[in-house]
Amino acid sequence: MAKMNFGGVWEEVVTRDEFPLEKARKVLKDEVICVLGYGVQGPAQALNMRDNGVPVIIGQRKSDKFYWDKAVKDGWKPGKTLFDIEEASARATIIQYLVSDAAQKLLWPCVKPHLTAGKALYFSHGFSIVYKKQTKVVPPKDVDVILVAPKGSGTSVRRNFLDGSGINSSYAVHQDATGRAMERTLALGIAVGSGFLFPTTFEHEVYSDLVGERGILMGCLAGCMEAQYKTLRRHGHSPSEAFNETVEELTQSLIRLVGEKGMDWMFANCSATAQRGALDWAPKFRKAVEPVFADLYARVKDGRETARVLKVNSAPDYREKLGEELKAIRESEMWRAGETTRSLRPENWQKACCGKSAKKCCK
Repeated sequence: MAKMNFGGVWEEVVTRDEFPLEKARKVLKDEVICVLGYGVQGPAQALNMRDNGVPVIIGQRKSDKFYWDKAVKDGWKPGKTLFDIEEASARATIIQYLVSDAAQKLLWPCVKPHLTAGKALYFSHGFSIVYKKQTKVVPPKDVDVILVAPKGSGTSVRRNFLDGSGINSSYAVHQDATGRAMERTLALGIAVGSGFLFPTTFEHEVYSDLVGERGILMGCLAGCMEAQYKTLRRHGHSPSEAFNETVEELTQSLIRLVGEKGMDWMFANCSATAQRGALDWAPKFRKAVEPVFADLYARVKDGRETARVLKVNSAPDYREKLGEELKAIRESEMWRAGETTRSLRPENWQKACCGKSAKKCCK
């Protein structure tokens, strides 16, 4: 492991130098890894492992035709590398439980009988283990229980793998029944395409993940964007101007500077007026949202957020209601303005001009 300085705090991380792919292949050469679920994380992790020369099979309900067909389209062969949930679980020595959190609760009675001594149960989220009183997911004592949690969506996990950059992942061992849990975990972390791995616990992973998703990564970001957009519109700014100042400049310019070298570097590469405004107003926003984050963390830790997820996502009309909620966002003025704005980016300009030359005006 390598020791790295994170903001003055030294942490141990695992890189591809300390744990190269060849070592991961050796650790996993006698394993049969099954990925249960071909929805979000499943395809990315499975395809990355397959491309890395690691033995993988898929477990997916054939009755869920969309995801079964998606797996077939990606080259998984029914009866050879693609099976139903139960058969894949029976064949595997490592079960990667990558169905949704609500589905993990529902499918647990089908998976648990196949967790025989010496196998490993792998998660990419600490949800089911940490909130076991709600999910009823309690693994047998004679199996390894491990975690590798990529810090990004399945799309990013696959995209970063293909461009060679990888994606950062946390890892944890909850239960070491075989004495090999840690080497299995690190080997799988490298095999699924991690750029580097940093240690966590199941509890810390799920608390940070649920707070992050509801907070800065998604919920807070969406809410703040909407608040600024509506404020500008109420004061007479056009949809195009409001969207560009709220979303487009952030995603196409500023956040790239933050990602490249940090917030201070982004500030240093903006106008003096922008710098002064940002420095003056950041503390005001921080003070305003800190109580919201405190409430959010408390709700995550005590299980109220988990209870809501399981209740809502297990409802028979969940997909229908989700579709309605997403449709409302998609059809809002801000994101309809966003659709037009995206179409006018240089790479989409010809399409925006109805197929005409990029040099001709849209009409």
